[in-house]
Amino acid sequence: MPAKGEGVRVGLSRGELARRTGVNLETIRYFERIGMLPAPPRTQGGHRVYGEGHVRALGFIRRARDLGFAPEEVRAILALGGPGKASCGEVREIAVQHLEQVRAKMADLSRLERLLAATIEHCSGGEAPDCAVIDMLEGGGFG
Repeated sequence: MPAKGEGVRVGLSRGELARRTGVNLETIRYFERIGMLPAPPRTQGGHRVYGEGHVRALGFIRRARDLGFAPEEVRAILALGGPGKASCGEVREIAVQHLEQVRAKMADLSRLERLLAATIEHCSGGEAPDCAVIDMLEGGGFG
């Protein structure tokens, strides 16, 4: 029981939110600054007080970012109502577009892997100044 005049603190500080979600303080600040995480209410003393909604939203944002969703995509899902409220069809469209981007990146990486492997194969690795890797980087070969 708090002493007379102390008041009861409800909610989490930013540090407690960071510990509970595994998201560092600067990332929480960033998500607030870009409008992805709603600004928390403040105490009379000006301290931020985060609630369970912030914990859930931050966990959702972190997982979406871990899966490579861009901030705009995460913001779009949250604008649809977020977890438990957004239309599955609308969220699916965002996910389909994201999957297409992931597949395009994978195709680009596969082409890059083949180019590097072929270039390295043509590299003698010797002491001579002519080098297939340098030629490729200068734009003169194997592109």
